Amino acid sequence: MTRLTFTDTAEAAGLAAFLERHLRWDKKAAVRLRASGGVLAVFARPARFEVLAVLTGRLSEPEGTELDATVSAGELLEGIDEQNTSAAVPGPVTGPPWSGLLPPRGGWQPRAELPGADVRAAAAAVVAEFRRRTEQLAAEERTRTALDALAEEIWSRTLADTGLPLRAVHAAHALGFLRSDAPVTVLSAGSWLRLRTPRGSIAVRRGGPAPLTVTPLSP
Repeated sequence: MTRLTFTDTAEAAGLAAFLERHLRWDKKAAVRLRASGGVLAVFARPARFEVLAVLTGRLSEPEGTELDATVSAGELLEGIDEQNTSAAVPGPVTGPPWSGLLPPRGGWQPRAELPGADVRAAAAAVVAEFRRRTEQLAAEERTRTALDALAEEIWSRTLADTGLPLRAVHAAHALGFLRSDAPVTVLSAGSWLRLRTPRGSIAVRRGGPAPLTVTPLSP
């Protein structure tokens, strides 16, 4: 079994926290792992958000770990040993369709840099709007179809003039990526947009298939 060793306990703890949040929405979720050059990249698709979340971690053996596998998120979480700053990589699983279409590794160009506090406020504002408008509906009008339509209206709006849909901001907030004291950068590469923070990234493919139901979840 492959074992990943991180540079410090914070890296292992960060991965554990990310997986715990991700598994709240899908207990059977899979993640794709890529390790090369001393960096581990973990890709996940949080349920209902229609985005890709990316978490990176530093490995202590930069020349010795090469990995590309799709695994169970739950089994990976169980294999994390924070005290010894390591994680056991479980056996591979059949990858979901999204795992074969990942954002590019390079070629990203900055589009905007925004204060973290402003982006957190934007996420909180749209969550509050969804709750308020839901409460204004009569009980018989609060159908799944109506709520999904409302969510699509709200979460398809863009962050300032960046072109990034607010569903990406919501996902970043719910996954704990946003910090008030750290800036948020929006980048683009080909058909992809990316929200990058010190804690992780959210990527969205422009012009992709129509989103599925996106009823918001509280962060």
